[in-house]
Amino acid sequence: MPFMLSSFLGSRPGQRARLPFLRTQRGLAFTVLSVLLIVGGSLSRLASLGSHNHVDDGGIDNGSLLRTRDSNATAVPGLITDDTYFYGDSPPVYPSPDMTGVGTWAVAYNKAVALVSQMTLAEKVNLTAGVSSGTGCSGTIPGVPRLNFTGMCLSDAGNGLRSTDFVSAWPSGIHVGASWNRTLARQRAIGMAGEFKKKGVNVMLGPVVGPAGRTVRGGRYWEGLSVDPYLAGALVYETVTGTQQTGVITSTKHYIANEQETNRLQSVQSGDVQSVSSNIDDRTMHELYLWPFQDAVLAGSGNIMCSYNRVNNSYGCANSKTLNGLLKTELGFQGFVVTDWGAQHAGVASALAGLDVTMPNSVLWGDNLVNAVKNGSVPESRVTDMATRIVAAWYQMGQDTGIPAPGIGMPVDLTRPHPIVDGRDPAAKQTLLDGAVEGHVLLKNNNHALPLQTPKFLSVFGYSARAADQNNYEGSVSAWEFGAEAANITDILAGFVGSPNPHPLGIAPNGTLFSGGGSGANSLTTASAPFDALTQRAGRDGTQLFWDFTEQNPSVNAVSEACLVFGNVWATESVDRPALSDDYTDQLIANVASKCSNTIVILHNAGVRIVDAWIDHPNVTALLFAHLPGQASGEALVSLLYGDANPSGKLPYTVAKQAADYGAVLDPDLPAGVFGLFPQANFTEGVFVDYRHFDARNITPRYEFGFGLSYTTFAFANLAIQKATPVSGAETNLFAEYPTGAVRQGGQADLWDQLVTVTADVQNTGRVAGAEVAQLYVTLPGAGEGADGAAIPVHQLRGFDKTLLAAGATAQVTFALTRRDLSYWDVVAQKWRLPAGTYTVRVGSSSRSLPLTGTFAIEGGLS
Repeated sequence: MPFMLSSFLGSRPGQRARLPFLRTQRGLAFTVLSVLLIVGGSLSRLASLGSHNHVDDGGIDNGSLLRTRDSNATAVPGLITDDTYFYGDSPPVYPSPDMTGVGTWAVAYNKAVALVSQMTLAEKVNLTAGVSSGTGCSGTIPGVPRLNFTGMCLSDAGNGLRSTDFVSAWPSGIHVGASWNRTLARQRAIGMAGEFKKKGVNVMLGPVVGPAGRTVRGGRYWEGLSVDPYLAGALVYETVTGTQQTGVITSTKHYIANEQETNRLQSVQSGDVQSVSSNIDDRTMHELYLWPFQDAVLAGSGNIMCSYNRVNNSYGCANSKTLNGLLKTELGFQGFVVTDWGAQHAGVASALAGLDVTMPNSVLWGDNLVNAVKNGSVPESRVTDMATRIVAAWYQMGQDTGIPAPGIGMPVDLTRPHPIVDGRDPAAKQTLLDGAVEGHVLLKNNNHALPLQTPKFLSVFGYSARAADQNNYEGSVSAWEFGAEAANITDILAGFVGSPNPHPLGIAPNGTLFSGGGSGANSLTTASAPFDALTQRAGRDGTQLFWDFTEQNPSVNAVSEACLVFGNVWATESVDRPALSDDYTDQLIANVASKCSNTIVILHNAGVRIVDAWIDHPNVTALLFAHLPGQASGEALVSLLYGDANPSGKLPYTVAKQAADYGAVLDPDLPAGVFGLFPQANFTEGVFVDYRHFDARNITPRYEFGFGLSYTTFAFANLAIQKATPVSGAETNLFAEYPTGAVRQGGQADLWDQLVTVTADVQNTGRVAGAEVAQLYVTLPGAGEGADGAAIPVHQLRGFDKTLLAAGATAQVTFALTRRDLSYWDVVAQKWRLPAGTYTVRVGSSSRSLPLTGTFAIEGGLS
């Protein structure tokens, strides 16, 4: 039913909500969810932690919202109306393992144990739930003043600070993935985290490796790094390392299998429809979705954020298999687990399942958790471990001495006078520009259309060339808050509260894109739009510019030496994309190409974009995927268009010829049939997503994974393979079938043993300097054969090295292959298995251009 947000929030129309987190997108979602629960009369039942009602792993306490049904229950014969139907789908793993302080965490752990031992039960419980803080932080963990624990400010997001002023807009996750540059990923993380730290933010709510990118139309595809687990894992490792070396904790998210926006939340229209369940087999979980999270844990991520969705029909923040079993036991995770905002669905169950902090408040914990400890439902040792993990992460990053007061630079209301805390660092400008440059991918360049040769007449077309119509803070729930300056804010808000337009606009028609939308968006302080930078360059060169940003069928001056056509792909949290292309932009490009013989297309795309409607038009001479470059967008683009910089990006995904080529993972899964109240997403494709799917099905893509052109050319030669030499007298065989090492942060220690080293030469055979990404793919023994082999892809990315080469220069690239790189997950042994047999390695410039091939053998565990 309709309601007034202002009255619910305790503020009059025109006033700011009293609780700071409610001005954020997360706060809005929680508000809507809370209102529905209150209206439905179920909040009190959800908060009944003191009872001993049966709770399945990740289930909802009996007597919960699921007990309230309406006419939907009889609309479909056999409709499942009770979550007890799913009991056992996700195996229970108890108890929740205590933090041990393994690896680099020993000192922080000992300090945390000493501090927490002085806390009362109430003080420990207080740490486990967010509070209102009088700051603009997305969430706040309260302090314990008498023990000098300051508490923590948690804020969005993994692409730069949001909802504040005087910060930078950094390249988004998809842009970093397209750079294929480990060093740049770490530099970006250092620069970005420096801004969080100056603003008094203890926990950066990012980076994102979930969604991984299974759903091709996924609304948050752009926040992640790559659909490939190895590439995503390598870059998230650098991101976590760079962020945390500044003293800011990373909240690697969304754990796990959070692969679509559709039905990610319980339905607003009816409390009956639960969040979608990602149903995944054990092998797929380990080899695809858990892989990059494992790399984040290996890097020491201090926090993991659990997700809204269900996993094997158990809610992600109350799933003992994924939290206790996979994360805390198998991967040896030493930090704390926090919910996505409003993602806690049970009290006792989530505590026992391994959840440590709930955000944004303590509806289900607080006094209820104290009572649960007192009546024996939750052991006090579990609460002690929660508090220990929180405080240990604080110590681990040096936040007891090395960070400003929580939220000091995060004002509640930017429209009122507030202390200015400038988070920006002038020294980071080059990193912002380099990051923007390297995430561009040149996909077509016929007749050397690019770089431009100082044209005298240049025409510019398309809605996405110019800056957005506004970059203006207008208070809570504005376009500025959602990163939607160029988009349709009505679609964004409707989608976020659970009532998405079934046909939202797939573009942002009001200007260029610097990032996608939602809680992962950037807040712009200043920015360079493409046309701004083009105007500056034209003024310097004496070029005559013609432009038209409004007409779909513009007039084209016949004297134009080149026509630049700008379009975009808009995507946002809260709703999945309507399609992989849009008719308006396709027709705009076709119209210009019909009148201009040198049409160059630039797309700022927040995900996969199908281009076959016009890519073969003879007048479309070049195509550049510009992704989401952040504030240096225009400057970076013009440097590439004019050859001051050389394109070096590679696709972190596959571009198909037609949408149907992606198969079943193209679209989000919907409630259907007897599962109308419990949407099911069955990951029956296993690990065969993106290029693995195209390879297995022998489908020719338009542009393959890893593809990207340069203004120069490269050649590969001299492949060499060297296996490691086992240490004489070692207790275990280096090439044993299964790892035997102790669990440390990231899993068993010997998973990271380097078993094989591969080298190759890369030569720049062109006339200008450029960077090439040498890529190594591995084929495991028996791939495609037998029961085990049927689940092994034809080949998998297992190494990459980006090298800058002067014209004519040659460099050797090196790939270190670890035990995990050469293994598959054995569901029976519950370990990574190193199979005996012949391994094939291929090296080249993309997943389908691999000129170098070699083999090596591992026989029966012997070298």
